Amino acid sequence: MNKNILIIRSKLDKLDNIFLNLIKKRTKLVDQVIKNKKFKKDIVDRKRINIILRNISKKSKRKKIDPRITRKIWKCMIKAYIDYEYRVFKKK
Repeated sequence: MNKNILIIRSKLDKLDNIFLNLIKKRTKLVDQVIKNKKFKKDIVDRKRINIILRNISKKSKRKKIDPRITRKIWKCMIKAYIDYEYRVFKKK
């Protein structure tokens, strides 16, 4: 295997560990949000989702990141957290 690829993959693995720590922190914040929601119907906020995706697109362009990549990542993350909220939401 190409030595450069191995070095790059090692760097990617380190970034993945950083992502995991960020996901843990984000999940704790989502847990706090869940505690402040009164009804299951409050879980999905389409207006907020659209604002988030629009902001991510703008920030991506400013940072010279392909906005299609970040939009897909954020859409998947939002969907995953919506699923998570539905699973852990205890109120009616």
